[in-house]
Amino acid sequence: MDSRWIPNREAIMDASYSDVIVRLVERLKMEGEKSLAFFGNIPVPLWDMTIYTEGTHWSIRQILAHFIASESAFRALISNIRKGGKGAPEDFDIDEFNEKEVIPFNNVYPETLLERFEQSRLASIELVSEITTEELQLNGRHPFLGKTSLEETIKLLYRHNQIHQRDIRRILAETKTI
Repeated sequence: MDSRWIPNREAIMDASYSDVIVRLVERLKMEGEKSLAFFGNIPVPLWDMTIYTEGTHWSIRQILAHFIASESAFRALISNIRKGGKGAPEDFDIDEFNEKEVIPFNNVYPETLLERFEQSRLASIELVSEITTEELQLNGRHPFLGKTSLEETIKLLYRHNQIHQRDIRRILAETKTI
């Protein structure tokens, strides 16, 4: 990737910019690049292959759409917690949210989805690069993790994608598709 994936250089030189934040930003960058390469190497005819069969059946296309929607939701959650909010409401239904959020992407071309994911990840990297060391310890409610620190919420941003990509790899290997 190009220099857009590099956080604000002035912030890195600032002594208050912690090693933890640098590691989080670098991990978001690296995992974003891996996700782009992973999905970019899947042949277009396979993008509608069903990976998940519980609830609404999700295809590879819908999983990347889920990444895009999740990135946006994570940024909103992080911003809420940074402003003193409590995070996600107790009655937030993550499954309902996820199902609803992928629908608008059902007919979007893979190339467009990849571009949207890249833009979304860049926005996440920018947001995380602005976080202070003190803010990393703020707690808020994540719909899956429950009450947790901002640092753990940020880590889930890339771990979440790793889990889904592992599932795709497993199904592709089982079906000997790639």
